[in-house]
Amino acid sequence: MDLYGPLKKYFGFNKFKGLQEGVVRSIAEGNDTFVIMPTGGGKSLCYQLPALMKEGTAIVVSPLIALMKNQVDAIRGISEHQGVAHVLNSSLNKTEITRVKSDIENGITKLLYVAPESLTKDEYVDFLKEQNISFFAIDEAHCISEWGHDFRPEYRNLRKIIERIGNVPIIGLTATATPKVQEDIIKTLGMNNANTFKASFNRPNLFYEVKPKTKEVVTDIIRFIKQRSGKSGVIYCLSRKKVEEIAQTLQVNGISALPYHAGLDAKTRAKHQDMFLMEDVDVIVATIAFGMGIDKPDVRFVIHHDIPKSLESYYQETGRAGRDDGEGYCLAFYAYKDIEKLEKFMANKPVSEQELGHALLQEVVGYAETSISRRQYLLHYFGEEFDPVNGLGAKMDDNTKNPKKKTEATDCVVKLLKVVKGSKEKYKAKDLVATLMGKANAMLISHKTNERDFFGIGKDKSNEYWTALIRQTLVAGYLRKEIEQYGVVKITKEGLDFIKNPTSFMMTEDHIYVDENDKSIIIANAKNKAAMTTDEQLMGLLKSLRKDVGKKKGIPPYAIFQDPSLEDMTLKYPTTIEELSNIHGVGDGKAKKFGAEFIALIAKYVEENNIDKPDDLVVKTTGEKSGLKLYIIQNTDRKLPLEDIARAKGIEMSELIKEIESIVYSGTKLNIDYYLEDILDEDQQEEIYDYFMEAESDDIKSALDEFDGDYDDEELRLMRIKFISEVAN
Repeated sequence: MDLYGPLKKYFGFNKFKGLQEGVVRSIAEGNDTFVIMPTGGGKSLCYQLPALMKEGTAIVVSPLIALMKNQVDAIRGISEHQGVAHVLNSSLNKTEITRVKSDIENGITKLLYVAPESLTKDEYVDFLKEQNISFFAIDEAHCISEWGHDFRPEYRNLRKIIERIGNVPIIGLTATATPKVQEDIIKTLGMNNANTFKASFNRPNLFYEVKPKTKEVVTDIIRFIKQRSGKSGVIYCLSRKKVEEIAQTLQVNGISALPYHAGLDAKTRAKHQDMFLMEDVDVIVATIAFGMGIDKPDVRFVIHHDIPKSLESYYQETGRAGRDDGEGYCLAFYAYKDIEKLEKFMANKPVSEQELGHALLQEVVGYAETSISRRQYLLHYFGEEFDPVNGLGAKMDDNTKNPKKKTEATDCVVKLLKVVKGSKEKYKAKDLVATLMGKANAMLISHKTNERDFFGIGKDKSNEYWTALIRQTLVAGYLRKEIEQYGVVKITKEGLDFIKNPTSFMMTEDHIYVDENDKSIIIANAKNKAAMTTDEQLMGLLKSLRKDVGKKKGIPPYAIFQDPSLEDMTLKYPTTIEELSNIHGVGDGKAKKFGAEFIALIAKYVEENNIDKPDDLVVKTTGEKSGLKLYIIQNTDRKLPLEDIARAKGIEMSELIKEIESIVYSGTKLNIDYYLEDILDEDQQEEIYDYFMEAESDDIKSALDEFDGDYDDEELRLMRIKFISEVAN
């Protein structure tokens, strides 16, 4: 059967890519076919070409309307008939549905894209079973499996629906499937005799990096994008709110970016997607709703602002970079507290779902925290071996580019393997670590493991050490995870051999990501990579200047700039009023009123000490709360009661006071006398006002102690607002 003539005729190619030829031949010959091919491998051509070659209409089941639209446009572009490809989903009106049916009946339509939900409608099934159907293609087939990262219950019924329509060949396609998911897809679709084609999951042109997620994460993202000016990229976030926030921040910082999430109406989503494809916009900030099947070959970077729920999701999303085999940079920001947040979301799900979700999340943690080759770790997860020294793309990740020190761990590997074997291979990683550390828990006590002679044989090492070693022995093949039992660790034949004949095992310890609230956190300087914490010498000089300015103006030092603002100055070294106004808690008003002496001192200090400022990047904030701030300013001017302002904006009184504090602390005057007069008499106001004038700190707890119950927290905070507004702004 000639495949090259049609390939040239329809797609203009002279040769197939990778496994495409074998897949196309298998379908063209009427065989059930199962294809595991990473994103960018050319999956869609595998069913588009045989559909164009064969008699009748091929039905393509696809989970996303955006994906369907994209592919239908592409197929229409290579045919003289507009009706060669259609979608059949909830977005069509009656006239459009009639047109689709007519084109199918007249043999014009070669590819019909349907959502799985559409196939649950009897009217569509009854219509389709009367037509000449060439084959069924199930795209994104991992949606069938409960073990997949994007399970859709309606996919489970596809086999029954296909049988109702007719006994036709099936092709299942997925870009990401662990061995367990592959097995599940074949079983559920009843494709036990399918020809299976599995491409390598390795994408050698992609560079993988994981960075600690700190409060400066948005600054890091802006810096990263500005270094790649004009290049296309996608930023993934878990929530719609974060998508909007980051898209706006990028826009005000001069980056061409748009949001994409399921909360936008279909028209806006389609418009933003098209602008990205047509290069009218460089960056899309999106939830996972974006990108499935989006065929843009020159995406140069994929950033994960939030770590995803599974390595399948991560692999699929990063796989949207560098599809043309050019540069592709995959940067993920990781903080363990994001994992904890995801775990909380699972709390209301059935226990089996929770167990599975936790197992998938722990794989993500392992990937983020490991210090071995990230490519090797990722490919191992998908059941593929990789040589981290000579394999294609071996040096293309942060861990192999900047390797951590290795230590000999043969004896510890033997201890670990003996514990797995001795405890009858019934524990997950965390219980193995507890056994090694000699920390009894309910699970260990119930199996009497705490009474065994190996209990506590690893207490000379840390929890982190054993966790890292378990991960590395899994990748090395001495242990394996039993996915059926939600991650129970078993010993392999190679592991048993290692116990008998130990050989050298060099291990690297995992990365430890510091909590962003830890004051000792190290911030890497983007230019000279020097480690920086608060510059204590400069902090001393700034405090001294603040005191002098306070004396001169006759106001307490804290009313000029608060300590967190001074700390931020010692990290960013602002030497212009514009830079100063971007310091935490400062704002334009404060910067202009008090800034001159402070930036002069910092400029002199920077010059005398030959300091390389972090960089010239000043991140402008969107003022996403600027609407709320403006509303507060306008309505306090109108003397509207504060309770009414809070109610109108749907916020608590304490939250409103916090917003007012941030307005006055950054230098804007606000007059709330009208409200204070209703809750405090003149003498009370004077007493609190005088206290703040004399106090060394504006700390509310100290004020509450001083007045010993005479005033409550709210009254003192409101008087502090009046005080700061009058004396400091």
